Amino acid sequence: MRVAVIGAGGWGTALATLLVTIGHHVCLWVRRPALLAQLRATRENQSYLPGILLPKDLTYSDSFSEAVNKADLIILSVPSHALRLVVRQLAAALPETPILVSTTKGIEEETLRPVTSVLRDELPTSLHSRLAVLSGPSFAADVARGRPTAVTVAAEQEAIATAVQQVFSSARFRVYTTTDVVGVEVGGAVKNVIAIAAGVSDGLGYGHSARAALITRGLAEITRLAVRMGATPKTLSGLSGVGDLVLTCTSNLSRNHTVGVRIGRGEKVADLLAGMTTVAEGIRTCRSVFSLAQRLGVEMPIIEQVHALLYAEKPAQQVVTDLLTRETKPEFSH
Repeated sequence: MRVAVIGAGGWGTALATLLVTIGHHVCLWVRRPALLAQLRATRENQSYLPGILLPKDLTYSDSFSEAVNKADLIILSVPSHALRLVVRQLAAALPETPILVSTTKGIEEETLRPVTSVLRDELPTSLHSRLAVLSGPSFAADVARGRPTAVTVAAEQEAIATAVQQVFSSARFRVYTTTDVVGVEVGGAVKNVIAIAAGVSDGLGYGHSARAALITRGLAEITRLAVRMGATPKTLSGLSGVGDLVLTCTSNLSRNHTVGVRIGRGEKVADLLAGMTTVAEGIRTCRSVFSLAQRLGVEMPIIEQVHALLYAEKPAQQVVTDLLTRETKPEFSH
């Protein structure tokens, strides 16, 4: 099968590597000329996947039309804040009937809409039924190195989800399917904000018990928002919900958790952003989710406190204290 991957960050490069290894013909679209030259010369993405030699059969292009030419499946792997513009530019070059798989995690800040809604705005109507979302507990370096990983692919059309499952599945990459697109998208986006909170707790030295509480209550918040948006609750108990949340909140490979740790240790958000070469999606997503929760009337106290931490310079210790001293209540509502 011919596959185009749009976006040469860590995740796009890792998925391109996986698909070439499985036996597909893959072209990776690269935005930056310097990175394109580096990939062709060294077969290494030194910015995002250092130390990993990429397959010799993987091809590269900075041209949309060349990258997607005759592609049966197109993977969109760009940061959420850049997605709309990239897809708008890509649309004119698309083949007639490809399947499009989004791996972008976030809520658009201007519209407070999830990724598939953004895609529908920019893509021809004929492709709306051919959209899918891939998400789950997976780090790019693990996938690129062929380490065992399991994810979920969601599509409103079950046949599309199954088709994507067949493209990606291998002995080291297990893919499950669902038709709950909203649940998968919300789980993948909001977990990045909860990971910042977990990182702050770790940076403050509050230990494993506090982190476990944040993960568990964070899952409750994610589920409330997702269900309010039309998701099925059980989706959030799966790979794209609790699975992705646990991974992102507990690993030092998680950019969002690492940002939280550094804030908890006293570093300033502005200084962190200035020194980062990779995207910590949770920083932008926090603002979007905070606004969305207010619009929909969904109680999300962890999100509220992380928002105050990031955008109102609230001290990290006060954030955790305010969460722990909230009004007492039953764990589950009746």
